Amino acid sequence: MGDSGGSLTIRATGELHELMRAAGFTGIEDTEALAEGWQVTHFADAGRRSLANLVQSTGSSAIMVSFVDSDVAFVEALTPDGSSWEGLLNREVARGYEIPLEQFPIEPAVAGALAWSAAVGLTPDEDAIQQTLTGSALFAEHLSSSLLTALGLPGAT
Repeated sequence: MGDSGGSLTIRATGELHELMRAAGFTGIEDTEALAEGWQVTHFADAGRRSLANLVQSTGSSAIMVSFVDSDVAFVEALTPDGSSWEGLLNREVARGYEIPLEQFPIEPAVAGALAWSAAVGLTPDEDAIQQTLTGSALFAEHLSSSLLTALGLPGAT
């Protein structure tokens, strides 16, 4: 751990890597299958509209986590109907990067995460989502994994 890049979690059929490339993702790595059709794919970089392009082309909801040196992560989730939410992982470390924490308020992120989970048929754990969005860890990837579990993604660890 120590690279930037990110992970994308989506329930999609078809050739996911091809769809991701068409949406503007680069450096796409192996895909890990979760349960119930959900997949996690790591990537090196994504364009500003890559997540929206992918959700539109697949008709599937997705959550993207972009890492900054494994220290901090930006979370963005989207549904095909345009519902979205954003969050920040490892807030205390983010302060050291001079990331404006006020641009990532916790309560709207928790509410958005709960709505996103419900919209995709998952059963989220509100307390665990809150803890993940306010907690800290040595590596932001640990918080990202905890967030996927808290959102109720089947097979997330």
